[in-house]
Amino acid sequence: MAGGGELKLLGVWTSPYVIRVRVVLNLKSLPYEYVEENLGDKSALLLGSNPVHKSVPVLLHGGRPVNESQVIVQYIDEVWPGVDGRPSVLPSDPYERAVARFWAAYVDDKVGPAWLGIVFRSKTEEERAEAVAQAVAALETLEEAFKECSKGKPFFGGDGIGFVDVVLGGYLGWFTGIDKLIGRRLIDPARTPALAAWEERFRAAEAAKGVVPDDADKVLEFRQTLLAWSASKAK
Repeated sequence: MAGGGELKLLGVWTSPYVIRVRVVLNLKSLPYEYVEENLGDKSALLLGSNPVHKSVPVLLHGGRPVNESQVIVQYIDEVWPGVDGRPSVLPSDPYERAVARFWAAYVDDKVGPAWLGIVFRSKTEEERAEAVAQAVAALETLEEAFKECSKGKPFFGGDGIGFVDVVLGGYLGWFTGIDKLIGRRLIDPARTPALAAWEERFRAAEAAKGVVPDDADKVLEFRQTLLAWSASKAK
């Protein structure tokens, strides 16, 4: 059976890339073991499973590693396709699938660097403001993409959570911390109302509960831990 074999996920609880994989595993109702990694002291299992990037997430399926979050999500969707009541993450239509992949790539190309800039790389308030502006510009583009992709339905994927939803939704935990850090909502209901309503629906979805962080203080406290690890490596 193609879908046989034990599933183990190596991750970090705040990682947008790990969160998206966990949401998809939950959507598919797939049992898995979650192993929290210490990025300050990476395990031999992580280093051996992802020797190229040495990063999370890593999905171990029957002991065989699959790396890179978008690759993992598509792998899960192929091995456990949308049959017998199990939802598909990617559309069945080739053109719609290509559109979903385009917007998922856009999220990681535009939102990802802006998130890193706001949270980790900004040395001054001016640099942080510039990163926030980049994030807002990307989210405004995604507001229009949502209207196009959803066709009036609750998610980018239509009636249910799809590929673009999980890729963007993975960032929502950090957005919680960013909102507190900058003193306003990054996904602003006044500026991007459709996306703000989508955020509420995504957070409320069963597959996202307990996976997408919602405690800003806890997220920002962990940010300090990550910054300390990064500083110690730089010495």
